[in-house]
Amino acid sequence: MSFKENSFRENLREAIEFSGLEQKELAHKANISLRNIENYLRKNASVPAADKAVRIAKVLGVTVEYLVTGKNSNLDNIPAIDSEFHKMIACIKKLSRSKQNIVVNNTLNLVEILLKQK
Repeated sequence: MSFKENSFRENLREAIEFSGLEQKELAHKANISLRNIENYLRKNASVPAADKAVRIAKVLGVTVEYLVTGKNSNLDNIPAIDSEFHKMIACIKKLSRSKQNIVVNNTLNLVEILLKQK
């Protein structure tokens, strides 16, 4: 299964949601004005200049290729993660680092138990 191609705007919106960042935080961390971020999210928005796209992608932890095409060459052969999984990760990212570690460790332990039950 390959990723659905979306517009830059849709891919950016999804990456922002997945990251758990507010638009203002993204703008600050990428050293881009909030107005520009808001413009990239508007209907019929243009793709930003390459240097800005690179900074945005770096802050969001995605590739520029993903933002532009909705595809990531490193993930082309992996089925897309469903929206519930994205929601779960977004919620976990809102926790403190220590609470994230608790959730991750417990989840890994649960997965190991379930794998042994095969």
